[in-house]
Amino acid sequence: MTIEMNVDDDRLALTQTLQAMIVDYWHDVDMNWGRNAADYFVPDGSWDGDDFSLGTNREEIRDFYTRRERQGGRVTFHSVQNFRAFFDGASDRAVCHWVMVLWGGDGVPVLPTAPPNLIDYVTERWVLTDAGWRIAHRGSNPLFRGGQLLKLAPSDETGS
Repeated sequence: MTIEMNVDDDRLALTQTLQAMIVDYWHDVDMNWGRNAADYFVPDGSWDGDDFSLGTNREEIRDFYTRRERQGGRVTFHSVQNFRAFFDGASDRAVCHWVMVLWGGDGVPVLPTAPPNLIDYVTERWVLTDAGWRIAHRGSNPLFRGGQLLKLAPSDETGS
């Protein structure tokens, strides 16, 4: 892995832009049930983890958040830290790495405190589209799990 030691104006602008977008993404998930979260992805964008895949396109990601909202009461807070972004061979492609810390629980506020549910090392590939920067792929790599286990949204209306 090559370590980028130069933080020039272009990299700084990229980092600030993509970090602001990720913070807005998680704000939408935490405060608006992720109703706009899928729009941060390109149409064929994907999100994969060590034991899940939220979809192979933006509509599957949107469907995940819609199903999750239907399950009812949940409180979450996603914190983004250690954000790093770099151009990926061209000015219209980027890769970023960041750590997400998730606290959450089923129910309504105020919930008792507990350790974070998840500390996740995330790698994303972004592309610059006519609509602006969008996520082409998000890869989740959990480092720590604890606290209350959160249920994922069922894959269909039957709850399976």
